[in-house]
Amino acid sequence: MRVCGSHFVEELRSILNTRERQAINCPAYVRAAVIVPLFNKEGSRHILFTRRTEEVKHHKGQISFPGGAFDEEDGDLRKTALRETFEEIGLKEKDVRIIGILDDIVTSTKFVVTPFVGYFSYPYPFRLSQREIDELIEVPLSFLFDLECFSERERVEGELREVVFNYQYGKHAIWGATARILKQFLELIPQLQTA
Repeated sequence: MRVCGSHFVEELRSILNTRERQAINCPAYVRAAVIVPLFNKEGSRHILFTRRTEEVKHHKGQISFPGGAFDEEDGDLRKTALRETFEEIGLKEKDVRIIGILDDIVTSTKFVVTPFVGYFSYPYPFRLSQREIDELIEVPLSFLFDLECFSERERVEGELREVVFNYQYGKHAIWGATARILKQFLELIPQLQTA
């Protein structure tokens, strides 16, 4: 049984906190932070994604992790991730246990994103921002380890060449920055997938 309990959380914390994290310093880009939200549902580990509305400024209609741009009042990126998560889906800071931090990534829209991994108890009384979030998507972690759901392709735009990852969950395509964060996360925890 793949339960996202204290044993899994502590082992994951150890993995995240004993590795050398890659931080990106690019003052010309906007700093942002997201939370990779983990929870246990019906005896198995899950990860929570959001589908953005068509009203948001960036990444309209895309699957993402909750989060957003840094605000000076936040003080640090951890606070940014928690504040934005609350604003988008109503998940309160006191209800999220931050486990660790993944490597920064750069988006094509000139953001440097710092992903925090967090755990919360489920079920939860989410409250979605109607302007920002259309839907919550709960994906079993075990599904994402199935290579059948994963694909990659090369994208060429002028002189820029990049590999684009995609995870297909039913009708939902998880790609772009979210897929890069997800791939990084999944590659760090293979030894925990059957624990």
